[in-house]
Amino acid sequence: MRIPKIGTKPVPSAEFRAAVKDVKPLKVRAEVLPTPRPAPRARFRRRDDRRVLEESLVLGPDELLVETGDELTFRRTHVTARTLTRLRRGEFAVEADIDLHGLTALAARDLLREFLTDALKRRHGCVRVVHGKGLRSGPKGPVLKHSVNLWLRKVNAVLAFASAPRRDGGSGAVYVLLER
Repeated sequence: MRIPKIGTKPVPSAEFRAAVKDVKPLKVRAEVLPTPRPAPRARFRRRDDRRVLEESLVLGPDELLVETGDELTFRRTHVTARTLTRLRRGEFAVEADIDLHGLTALAARDLLREFLTDALKRRHGCVRVVHGKGLRSGPKGPVLKHSVNLWLRKVNAVLAFASAPRRDGGSGAVYVLLER
């Protein structure tokens, strides 16, 4: 084999030329690659999520009432009792809170829905909802406390909730543990 000089094109040896003499070049076809499709976008997801949340916050007539001094507790089946105990003691950092005092049940529901949506969007793990003890609610009992108890149970992103310790509102407030 000959070694070509620097700066010149290499010249194939006679053996190589003989080996490839019957080879025919492949026809190169200009292949047009398809343009990538845009990522799928759920056009109605926000509306559907809002509708599901609204439906989940509607009170059912057969729901149990809570009394003024009652403590609220709730946990999903996959949440441990130890986690609920830690929540009741206030061992989770509260990342946001909302005070529903003085609101009608309808206004409180809408405000709570917006608050939870925002908390989930911000990926908060624990929030506090102050609903009041219902001391001035009359014979019907604590309306907001009862309503918050039912609404939170129906929101799938709520893993658990428990009445706060006395320093953070006692039976007039709940800590809410959210999915991240």
